[in-house]
Amino acid sequence: MKIGKATEKYEAWLGRRLRLVEDDLKRKHEAMRSGAFPFLRATFYRWAQTWAEVCGEAARGPRVLAVGDLHVENFGTWRDIEGRLIWGINDFDEAWQLPYTNDLVRLAASALVAKMKCGREEGIAAILKGYGESLAAGGRPFILGEFHPALHRMATERLHEPEKYWEKLRALPECSADAPAGARKAIDRLMPERGMRWRTAHRVAGLGSLGRERYVGIAEWRGGSIAREAKALAPSACLWAERGKGTAPVYYQELLDRAVRARDPFVSVRGRWIVRRLAPDCSRIELAALPVERDEIRLLHAMGWETANVHLGSAQPRVLAADLGKRPRGWLLEAARKMEKAVMADFAAYSTR
Repeated sequence: MKIGKATEKYEAWLGRRLRLVEDDLKRKHEAMRSGAFPFLRATFYRWAQTWAEVCGEAARGPRVLAVGDLHVENFGTWRDIEGRLIWGINDFDEAWQLPYTNDLVRLAASALVAKMKCGREEGIAAILKGYGESLAAGGRPFILGEFHPALHRMATERLHEPEKYWEKLRALPECSADAPAGARKAIDRLMPERGMRWRTAHRVAGLGSLGRERYVGIAEWRGGSIAREAKALAPSACLWAERGKGTAPVYYQELLDRAVRARDPFVSVRGRWIVRRLAPDCSRIELAALPVERDEIRLLHAMGWETANVHLGSAQPRVLAADLGKRPRGWLLEAARKMEKAVMADFAAYSTR
C-alpha cells in the first residue's frame, strides 16, 4: 500500500471512531509535505504498518507496554506533586503492547531523520547505552533541579520568555459553543477551584494527533493566567495496522500509572479525553527550542534512559537486558537506517502528490 492510500484509509478508520477537525487535518497534510521530520512525527500509522517488515529481526523481542510514537521531540517537562521540575516522555497517545525494540528503533530513526548535529553512530550508541544503564539501575526519573544540571540547562532554555507562551494562548479565539460537554466537564474538574469562570478555545498543536479535537480552558486566577487542556482520546494506530475491529484497549492511563516516573498530577484520562495542565514549564520541547550549544550525546543518552523507565513498568529488567545482550553489534543503527530510508521514500512520494 502506498503512503497516500495508507493515509486515506487510516484517517477514514479514525474518523469512524471520533470526530475529526477537517481544517486541522489540512494543516497536518501541509506539515507532512514541509519536511521529513514533521512527516515522521505525523505518520505513526505508517510506521506501525511497515516497521516489522522493514526491520525484520530487529522488530522481534519481548513485548512491553510501549510508547509507540516515540521520537526526539516527544520529550518535555512538567511539575510533579512536590513542584519539582521533571523531564521525560511527554505523551503516550499511541501506547500499545509492542516489542521493546519499537521505541528504540523509532527514537534512533527520528534522530537520524531530524539530522541531529552529533555523529550518527555516537548518537545511536548513546541511546542504547542510556537504555541499558537504566535497566541495570531499575530506572530512575529525571529530577532536573537536583541531579541533572546539563539537561536542566537544555530543557529550560525555552522558559526565558514565558509571557510569549501566555500571549499565544490568550490570543486564541473563543469556541465555547463548539466544545463538547465532556471536554468542558473534564477541564472544569481540573481547575483549582469549583465554580471558576473560564473561556474555551480550540488549540492547534502536535502533529501525530493533529486533526483530533483539542480544547483549552483559559482563566485568570489569583493574579495570573492558568490553562487546562482536553484532547480527544483515540485508539492507537497499531490497532489499525493490525486490522483490528471493535473496541480496543487504550493504554495511556495504564502506562502513566506503571512507568518509573515522577508523575504530573494533572495528567489523566477522563472519559474519552486526555486532560492536562498547560504552562510554559509543562509542555513538549522542540529541538529548535534547545540552546544552539548543546550536548546532544548527553540528551540522547537521557532519552534512552527514559525509554527504559517507561518499559520497566511492564517488563522485568533482566528479561529486556538478556534480549539486548544477544543482539549483534550495530543492530540499532542498522535498523534505524533502514527505517530512515523507508521514511524518506514515503516522504518523497507524499510531498510530490
